[in-house]
Amino acid sequence: MANQSVGVVGLGLMGEVFSRRLIDGGQSVVGYDIDAAKGVRLADMGGRAAASIAEVARASDPIVLAVFDTLQVEDVVENHILPAVGETSRKIVLCASTCDPDRIASLGERVIPRGIRFLETPVSGTSEQVRRGDGVGLIGGNRDTAAEAEAVLAILFPRRFHVGHIGDGGRTKLAVNLILGLNRMALAEGLVFATRLGLDPAAFLPVAKESAAYSQIMDVKGAKMLNGDFTAEGRVRQTLKDVHLMLEQAKRHGQTLPMLNVHCDVLEACVRAGEADLDNSAVIKEIARRQNPTP
Repeated sequence: MANQSVGVVGLGLMGEVFSRRLIDGGQSVVGYDIDAAKGVRLADMGGRAAASIAEVARASDPIVLAVFDTLQVEDVVENHILPAVGETSRKIVLCASTCDPDRIASLGERVIPRGIRFLETPVSGTSEQVRRGDGVGLIGGNRDTAAEAEAVLAILFPRRFHVGHIGDGGRTKLAVNLILGLNRMALAEGLVFATRLGLDPAAFLPVAKESAAYSQIMDVKGAKMLNGDFTAEGRVRQTLKDVHLMLEQAKRHGQTLPMLNVHCDVLEACVRAGEADLDNSAVIKEIARRQNPTP
């Protein structure tokens, strides 16, 4: 593995940041994305754009997956990586996508006996936080495999926790993101409310940060909300995908999540308004749109 590149499949917001961290950390990176322009950006950073997932799989170890959803992860691993490398390669696959944890656990059960050493490695944090090294890696899977991938994991996630088996990384990520998303909603609603009360929101935010209401989301998303800067660090559509996963998991376990249902409704309204690719701080736009009739 020491003589091979690190592979990155999926060069979107997070995949590009992973590639940058790896290159800055002294690793050779080969990556693939269906969007050729993203491969050009990888080459500009000093990596190599591959023509296919199979090329990435043959040229690299470990292989980092940063694709959109569970279905894409299953397809990449079973229909592209395994056929390319065969069942004796013992290559490590690091799944950094946020996925259905039950299906990812099942995927691990299917591919590990076929020679793929599969680790679940979702990250808590925006792409900007990960770029700065402030993301928190959530590692699920075999500890010995994680130890072998330590050099790469340390670059990607200076802060990381081994949280259990394959599937537990996703479960942890979904629970963390539930809290995070509600904090984001609370901040947006609080800023809109303060504004409607006649307060200057730019003056209000520093007060809120010093109050008992403080959460890290005020640092990460506060200025974006105030300035209307919705350049994506975590897109509305990605957040909505994760919220749907949370609601599906809650249904399977007999749990009602009333506040998450409100969050889902707001995100779906943002999508209908054409805001799917904006940063998820754009929930403030939908909250501001929701007004009672004038008394």
